[in-house]
Amino acid sequence: MRYSQGHKAQTHKRIIEEASGLFRRDGIGATGLQPLMKSLGLTHGGFYAHFSSKTELVEKALQHAAGEVDTLCDELFSQPQPLNAFIDTYLSEWHVTSPHEGCPIPTMSAEVAQQGCPSATTDYVINARLKQIEATLQEPDAQEQSIVIFATLVGALVLSRGAQSDALREKILAVTRNALKQSDQQA
Repeated sequence: MRYSQGHKAQTHKRIIEEASGLFRRDGIGATGLQPLMKSLGLTHGGFYAHFSSKTELVEKALQHAAGEVDTLCDELFSQPQPLNAFIDTYLSEWHVTSPHEGCPIPTMSAEVAQQGCPSATTDYVINARLKQIEATLQEPDAQEQSIVIFATLVGALVLSRGAQSDALREKILAVTRNALKQSDQQA
């Protein structure tokens, strides 16, 4: 049975969306193509009608994740206290427990870099967040300070996700949120 071009495009999009969530949640290496396609009700062989390789899918999934995060960050950075809104959301219980919906930097980008294949999409995500953070700062060294803030956020998120103890996780999040907000207010 032949499918229309629209059906193929829709299926292509579904594969990217599903992969983006699974790669962020479970890891790229841990997400096999066969289980990915099966979760969508598709065959493993059908994958190659859409992508030449898993590497191509990883990049498309990373781009999709970047787009999702751009939409969320545009909303956060349009609020009255944009940096505080961003800090609170980045270091929230939601972000800790929902890696499949959140920033791809501590998940997909870290794994891609570990495999020796850094991505231009990662550079895009980093630069987009740095520019948004920098725009909120009223400091002569805003560019450097934005790097410190974003690196601190990513590091605190990774630490909190790795903590087995709920109390330790909550302390990492709270202490980091408070420290970043206080440094913003002192500027």
